[in-house]
Amino acid sequence: MTVIERREVALVDLLDRLLAGGVVITGDITLRIADVDLVRIDLNALISSVNEQVPSPWGDSL
Repeated sequence: MTVIERREVALVDLLDRLLAGGVVITGDITLRIADVDLVRIDLNALISSVNEQVPSPWGDSL
């Protein structure tokens, strides 16, 4: 193993890196019985940190 392969990254550091650039999460879940779709859930989410360049959409109210 090389030094890069053995490098351990803390969960907090990984989360900080992801939020700094932003993360897009997408997914589809369908509950089906006997080839009949009963429930369908679509998820589209953008998760990022808030800073001077990317202000909060709710302003200072929170």
